Amino acid sequence: MSAPPIEQRPFGRTGLLVSALGFGGAELGFDEGVTRSSVAGLLHPAIDAGLSVVDTASAYLESERLLGEALVGRRERVHLFTKCGATDGFSRSDWSAAGIRQQLEGSLRLLRTDRVELLQLHSCGVEVLARGEAIETLEALKREGKTRFIGYSGDGEAAVWAVKSGRFDALQTSINVADQRVLDEALPLAREGGLGVIAKRPVANVAWQHGAEGPPDGYHRTYWERLRALDFDFTRRPVSEAVGVALRFTAFQPGVSTAIVGSSSPGRWNENAALLAQGPLPEADVQAIRHRWRERASASWTGQR
Repeated sequence: MSAPPIEQRPFGRTGLLVSALGFGGAELGFDEGVTRSSVAGLLHPAIDAGLSVVDTASAYLESERLLGEALVGRRERVHLFTKCGATDGFSRSDWSAAGIRQQLEGSLRLLRTDRVELLQLHSCGVEVLARGEAIETLEALKREGKTRFIGYSGDGEAAVWAVKSGRFDALQTSINVADQRVLDEALPLAREGGLGVIAKRPVANVAWQHGAEGPPDGYHRTYWERLRALDFDFTRRPVSEAVGVALRFTAFQPGVSTAIVGSSSPGRWNENAALLAQGPLPEADVQAIRHRWRERASASWTGQR
């Protein structure tokens, strides 16, 4: 399936233009069946249709290597975003200056490039942000030309702290029908501050598909439990139609620059681009989703890494 041309949007105050639908590389790193050729098959048609955001992380195991190999000859057509601090499949983290520099050098080598467009701290807490060393290191790497811009990737209190600090160019955070607190907290602040905003998990992992028993893994189960409680009518529609509602709800929130969807399935990005091309949801549908959240969401429901 060919993808329709995708909308290009300003990325906050950075001057970059980014595709409204980006590509998230997390799933690639944890899927043992993925190869260089299969990643190229995912990305090349998408790039031809206007994909300009490819997001990955040191923590995503083989993701950076696979993306670097697949983007040979097409590197200059995309903005590469990566993350540091958390690494090795989230099995460890290092927020020191030396650790961040070492991780970035490894990322650049795997991505086959000499700089990235955006380097993000990966889900550290307020205590790490407030200590200052990690942010100062990113600022130094920006001055050195290793990254054009710096960002924070995370949720909740730490995301608000990062935005309010005024030291970041971008925020990546969970925004979806099952993660709406951000719409009243960090997102308006980011928009006011001129940050580029990357919406992660924009379709809530399509967790409503897992039936009465739910998914076995925690990564999908949290959203499955929330969606059972929220009981949105649209989740009972055919899968493609329901995904379209969820994606359009997220991607057209005021302040969102790009929504990143990851998949190792051929053609999935193209399918999502076609759904997004339908444009914003009717305002009545948006407000119905917001009303249901306010009516049923628990105060304990925080953003998901």
